[in-house]
Amino acid sequence: MTTRSLPELSTLPIRTLTPDDLTACLDLAEDRGWSREEHKWRLLLTAGQGYGIDAPDGNGGLIGAYVLTDYTGEYACVSMVLVAERYARRGLGRRLMRHAIEASGDAAPFLQATDNGRPLYEQLGFRAVGATTMLTGTFAPDGTGGTDGTDRVSVRRASAADMRAVLALDAEVFGTDRTELLARLPAFADRFVVADDAAGGITGFAARWPNGPTDVFGPVVAADLATAQALIADLGADAGERVRFDVDSRHPELERWLRAHGLSGDYRCTLMVHTAPDIPGDISRRFAPYSVALG
Repeated sequence: MTTRSLPELSTLPIRTLTPDDLTACLDLAEDRGWSREEHKWRLLLTAGQGYGIDAPDGNGGLIGAYVLTDYTGEYACVSMVLVAERYARRGLGRRLMRHAIEASGDAAPFLQATDNGRPLYEQLGFRAVGATTMLTGTFAPDGTGGTDGTDRVSVRRASAADMRAVLALDAEVFGTDRTELLARLPAFADRFVVADDAAGGITGFAARWPNGPTDVFGPVVAADLATAQALIADLGADAGERVRFDVDSRHPELERWLRAHGLSGDYRCTLMVHTAPDIPGDISRRFAPYSVALG
């Protein structure tokens, strides 16, 4: 009996993924101990471009994948970088990342790195520009501690008529155009709210979206800390028992406030960027990412 030889991993083609590859992406994520985050993957595979390597060993499915979300050719977010356990430590992760850098073209790629992934990204020329901490728990609306001006901010559900103002504010704060991604937010989120000033102008917006048993808060864009807190408090008022908030290390007051309202955790990721000094935008008004997979 002869054993069929398998092709060299370096020769396996990297192909574009489509929404039809959703199950294969979920299987690959589960293989590495990740949750089957169908709602998020569906967004990533439609708003961004997925890339993957098919299994050569007859087992089917994907043995490697990542998603690249481009922002008008200026910046591109690399996310969901995965290699099947049976092919780990054989250079596939490096190959996928080199492909991501090349696929970014003139755009500056950025990503959120775990401690395990950071050495590889540094070797490929990414540099650290920030960090986020994942906080989880049950949000307590009556928590205490830190600055809190929520009672002075008017928050309401967003409507279709608000989208023009939301897009304008986000472009100013995020630093580049996210129209295609934000246009999907009303359908993607289960709660989408805005804050108004006395003149009726929008001073912030925020959303909460389901990720399995967890309610994720993001994005949160606001004129100031009090507005961000009011938006978050509204999202938390009827959230599920487990919520997640990825807080930037440059917002220590917000982190203290979130911890005072029931959230906890110390799992950190490093924000890294390639061929640019930093990601764009105004961090003083950018309080939470859409997700760590999107920026």
